[in-house]
Amino acid sequence: MGVFTVLTRCIVQPLSVVDDELVPKIGMTFTTLEDAGKFYRNYAKAAGFSTRVRCTNRKGNEIKNQLITCSREEKWKSKISPTKKTNPTAGVNCPARIYIHTLKDVGAWIISKVVLDHSHPCCPSKVEMLKQHRKLSMSIRRTIENNDEAGIRPSKTYQSFVAAAGGHRELNFIEKDVRNYITREVRNVSEQEDAKEFGKYFLRMKEKNPNFFFELELEEDQSIKLAFWADARSRAAFEYFGDVISFDTTYNTNRYNLVCGSFVGVNHHGQSTLLGCSLMKNEEIESFKWLFQCWLRCMGGNAPKGFFTDQYASMKRALEAYLYEDRHIWVPIYLDHHFWAGMRSTQRSESMHSFFNKYITRNSSLIQFVKQYDNCLGSGEQAERESDAADFHTVIPCATKSSIEAQFQDAYTHAKFREVQAQFRGKANCIIRLKNSTLGYSVYEVVEQVSSSIFNKFAVTYDSVAAEVKCQCLLFESRGILCRHALSVLSFEQVSQVSPRYILERWSKKVKRRHTHIKGSHDEPLMEARSKRFDQLVFRSQNICEFASESEELTTILHRAYDNTMAEMEALKAKRKGTSSLSHEDANLESVNELQSPPRIRTRGRPKNKLGSKLEKQIENATKKKKTKVLSELMCECYIQINLFDAASAAHSNCSQYQGHVINYQFRVPAAGDNSLGV
Repeated sequence: MGVFTVLTRCIVQPLSVVDDELVPKIGMTFTTLEDAGKFYRNYAKAAGFSTRVRCTNRKGNEIKNQLITCSREEKWKSKISPTKKTNPTAGVNCPARIYIHTLKDVGAWIISKVVLDHSHPCCPSKVEMLKQHRKLSMSIRRTIENNDEAGIRPSKTYQSFVAAAGGHRELNFIEKDVRNYITREVRNVSEQEDAKEFGKYFLRMKEKNPNFFFELELEEDQSIKLAFWADARSRAAFEYFGDVISFDTTYNTNRYNLVCGSFVGVNHHGQSTLLGCSLMKNEEIESFKWLFQCWLRCMGGNAPKGFFTDQYASMKRALEAYLYEDRHIWVPIYLDHHFWAGMRSTQRSESMHSFFNKYITRNSSLIQFVKQYDNCLGSGEQAERESDAADFHTVIPCATKSSIEAQFQDAYTHAKFREVQAQFRGKANCIIRLKNSTLGYSVYEVVEQVSSSIFNKFAVTYDSVAAEVKCQCLLFESRGILCRHALSVLSFEQVSQVSPRYILERWSKKVKRRHTHIKGSHDEPLMEARSKRFDQLVFRSQNICEFASESEELTTILHRAYDNTMAEMEALKAKRKGTSSLSHEDANLESVNELQSPPRIRTRGRPKNKLGSKLEKQIENATKKKKTKVLSELMCECYIQINLFDAASAAHSNCSQYQGHVINYQFRVPAAGDNSLGV
């Protein structure tokens, strides 16, 4: 197939009306090359086109001249027939350009050539759609970063910008720019860096709180096979809520297809609480054994009384010998005889996974995953804090005159007291019949009407001596809440106070729990120095703006102060433009991180001078003059110098091995031994 070429005839298009001060002219001078380029970009924006640097000529380190053209300057050539390739192209051989070169004596830059005509129409009203003129300000970028950290989707983030600006036309960027920034800047983590950042995250959390627990199982090539972690708050919460645990797995949470598993308990408000998280390369028996044993070590070797999980054969086999026999895990008839804190399946774990799946995809990195896990932990912690505050500051009124209801009102959290009240309301549907009574031990039949034609019967026993009541429905035994059948019998027996055994500390709002004083692990974002300064300035300016917005006079004062401050900062920036210095007196990690490498110099051939050339010349001269004595002395000098050089090199090498406390993370993403790393 022959070469297919499109040549565009240069038809001069009329210029858009642009303020004369913005139009480039021959002879215009600028302090720096950057200022000249900025001037031409501003003109392009006003005229309705975009620019690009066509070529830059250098002499050594210094730039001598630069050609800036319209972005549609290039010709379009394709070796593929247009019937096979129909992608749009911008190149139309546009002649518009400016040529800038340096003035040696003055140290300034001058425009020496200008072509204003274009071979295509320019439209200022559409210029905001051109990539060069679409900008994400510092404020916009920080909002995008924070929203992505919080799990807010890019489309929602963009719509919030549209709403704040008053419409799409008021923004100088499009939704694609938001998505590109997230993909290229926020989430741009390579596979090897991802594994390292994953390991660094654990070390940062461990440094924040020594009770943070993590353990990694690595393959022979140091890739991650198994991972488990639990923060200090979760470990402390296990003391109170570790009696019943739900464990389940989910998929498509990361780009490496690692299976996510979560350990979930129930707190005193009946809310789900995370008690550990895991990532597994596979679901083999050995993987689950490693995981469950690791989790038990994390929790001090204390196994839960009840353990819910789905019925994968590998899980069942991994659980045998140190938790329950299979029938105590799977058969429903056994479940009611044990306390399950209101859990009947792995639904608790599944609800946690649904949270993950909202914000994490199969393309997510490991560091993204742990950040969203942090968000999940934070949400659970905040929900518990809010519920604790509501229990402390408010009271739910009793629905009846029963003193037993008042007992539970005083002791239980709002969520659990509402469950008790539901049972008190259910008493209205119950009819009691005394079957027999001997020496204070009575047997009742409670008939409950569940619909217009359906009645259920329950046997309830009451021991007045032991103050003990038991119902066939086993609601108290499985959920820790007295059922309506038992409450009906207690009411019939005119019992005013229930035994303390029926008021569980598990649901009490009066217990001081240790984990509530521990702050959950949340990784602070690793921001560059400028972002930190920006956030600090925005935080301080919010109070000033709120105060100034009270009246027009105050607003005018603040605008005047802004103008004066801006002028002062621009003057200082212009004064310092060019060079800066850094000494040991004011240097810190932040300033060192901002250092840039000098421009790379490309050379041709071998360098003119090399190490030892002077010494070689002396030896050569001595040889020519046949002065044996001098030659031997020079050779001795050479030997001494070389030995000194080697010694200095060795000393430098030994010195450079210790540069503070540097850790080289060799974690890699999964790919097939057995090494482990854990704390």
